[in-house]
Amino acid sequence: MQFVLTGFSKDPDIQIFSFVLFLIIYLIGSLGNLLIFFIIWHVTYLQTPMYFFIKHLAFLDMCYISTIVPKLLMSSISECVTISFGGCVIQLFIFLAMAAAESTLLVAMSYDRYVAICNPLHYTYIMKREVCIQLASTSWIIGSVYSTTHTVNTFRLNFCRSNIIDHFFCDLPPLLKIACSDIRLNQRMIFVIGAVLILPCFPLTVVSYVFIIRTIVRIPSATGRRKTFSTCASHLITVGLFYLTGISVYLRPNFTSTALHQDRISAVFYTILVPMVNPIVYSLRNKELKQAIKKILTGRKPIGKTKKSCK
Repeated sequence: MQFVLTGFSKDPDIQIFSFVLFLIIYLIGSLGNLLIFFIIWHVTYLQTPMYFFIKHLAFLDMCYISTIVPKLLMSSISECVTISFGGCVIQLFIFLAMAAAESTLLVAMSYDRYVAICNPLHYTYIMKREVCIQLASTSWIIGSVYSTTHTVNTFRLNFCRSNIIDHFFCDLPPLLKIACSDIRLNQRMIFVIGAVLILPCFPLTVVSYVFIIRTIVRIPSATGRRKTFSTCASHLITVGLFYLTGISVYLRPNFTSTALHQDRISAVFYTILVPMVNPIVYSLRNKELKQAIKKILTGRKPIGKTKKSCK
């Protein structure tokens, strides 16, 4: 059995424009995350809790964007793009696993920044190597459980109504729309599991940044306040885009044709734009990381004092 992905538009001009646009975004996102992952992995003085989580985020985003965009690029230059049943299963599983893991990893990253800024004297003691590994492992476990549950429950259904997926990748709502089995259990599970595992991540992240901002306000230097506020604002914007667009799709009680069209627009944000922006927001604005990149690109070996490792 094969499925057909409809993509965005059949208009040739729009197809060419979307192909060029998404190709640029994909190259920036994949190469940016690959560079961040490589730099943090190899530079000794970047083996700290903050960069440990950024390294995991970069790997997640590489998998995330590479699972979705290649098929999107094909659908942008073709009238129809087919994907095998097995390929659809794999794409859905990886997408859901990466999305759920990233949502929980962002909470861990906000907690790390909360401890570093609001409780700096105890930072080394609290964010020990074991704690970093436990937080990152929890993200991966939640992602795997979330993805396995939904993937198994989705592909136990019969798809006799149609093989046309009204989307640019294999996602839960359009797959349920073409199923001819009873999908009420699937809809309940999407809502309940999302509300339990994913929905709390957004307020937890926001609360962490609220405490961070309260601490920043007390910084005597105006320059220091502006710089830290700028960083926090950038983080909150990307976090908001990721969580709110994802929540708007997966915590909706039903899937209508109009809603599915809106889902494609929302999906562009949390599957393509956020993975592209994350390296810039979380990494490339960081002075230590920029110095390490410059030294490696110029052929100089990055050196520095080794900090508390979370590798």
